Amino acid sequence: QVQLVESGGGLVQAGGSLRLSCAASGSIFNINVMGWYRQAPGKQRELVATITSGGSTNYADSVQGRFTVSRDNAKNTVYLQMNSLKPEDTAVYYCNAHIRRYVSSVETNYWGQGTQVTVSS
Repeated sequence: QVQLVESGGGLVQAGGSLRLSCAASGSIFNINVMGWYRQAPGKQRELVATITSGGSTNYADSVQGRFTVSRDNAKNTVYLQMNSLKPEDTAVYYCNAHIRRYVSSVETNYWGQGTQVTVSS
């Protein structure tokens, strides 16, 4: 079984910073894309940032310039550095990974349990 374990969420004042991390564990052959999504109350889940195994990144327009996604391939871990946080960043943040397991030719999307980020004014 593959698991994604998230950490780093919490309460922060506007203008502050948080660093989220997500570590994948299990019988993993390869991880292609890792990234972060978020979902605010009453809204659909939206993409925040992604990063490939080669280091190519993609960001939502709303976070570009403030957030930075990175990964440590040796540790199967993805990070999200969030700076200059705004109240509108408040949401549950979910880690996502496209993983190919041993004894499987299928690439499967895995999700973390979600971590709450609350930005106060």
